[in-house]
Amino acid sequence: MNLWYSLLDWLPLPWLTLDFMKNALLAVLIMGPLFGLLSTMVVTGRMSFFSDALGHSGFTGIAIGVLCGAASPTWFAVALAVAFALLFSYVKSRTNQAAETVISVFSSTAVALGIFIATMNGSSFTKFNKYLIGDILSVTPGEIGLLAAVLLAVIVLWIFASNRLVLTAVHPQLASSRGIPVRGYETLFTVSIAVVVTLAMSWVGLMVINSLLVLPAAAARNVARNLREYHLFSVVLALIAGVAGLVTSYYLGSSTGAVISLYLAVFFAVTFLFRKRRA
Repeated sequence: MNLWYSLLDWLPLPWLTLDFMKNALLAVLIMGPLFGLLSTMVVTGRMSFFSDALGHSGFTGIAIGVLCGAASPTWFAVALAVAFALLFSYVKSRTNQAAETVISVFSSTAVALGIFIATMNGSSFTKFNKYLIGDILSVTPGEIGLLAAVLLAVIVLWIFASNRLVLTAVHPQLASSRGIPVRGYETLFTVSIAVVVTLAMSWVGLMVINSLLVLPAAAARNVARNLREYHLFSVVLALIAGVAGLVTSYYLGSSTGAVISLYLAVFFAVTFLFRKRRA
């Protein structure tokens, strides 16, 4: 981190004189590619509702962690979200119900359970605002290191399994006929989303984190001509929105996660208009 601080000290930007802003910028530079890559699979696999449901289960984990007096309730959120993802994959593979129905069942249950635990014995809900709204300025070097490790794992997954993941998402029957373990790849991807969503929830905010998993790829899909451009544009747009959102929120004193989401929404609108004009 000292090297990172020293490099930024050369930039004549007043907001980079603060260590917590340097930490936040590094976190954004890591989260951009992370969310950009995962976003392509969420959109391709039509799993936007599922990623939102994982956030709800993560909040329930936070509430359980706080109830147990844990110093870091985020780990309770990660554990419960992973369990949620595994249970969802199990139920989905053994029912004729539509995936949206199964997701809705899990999501509504997680929300109700989280609110129930958070408000037990008349407890105040305000202590959970950090997880609902997010505070990226509170990110620590240790958490940045953990986020970087997750990004590295996702990159490795993309290098070795991106084509299989895409085929599994687009046409699971064809993937299965080619010997690809569809359930295994689906489970691996859902667990990846669960870990990323719950780790980033306290920095981005539960209320808007799903937009970071949908909007980058949705905007990229408007203008990409092939799969490579699709991934590249999604990552680049996520990075630009992340840095712009951090700087804008610093000067306006607003939620960073919300501003990033708004930038991504603007990118989607612009790329949509470009797509219509190109057609």
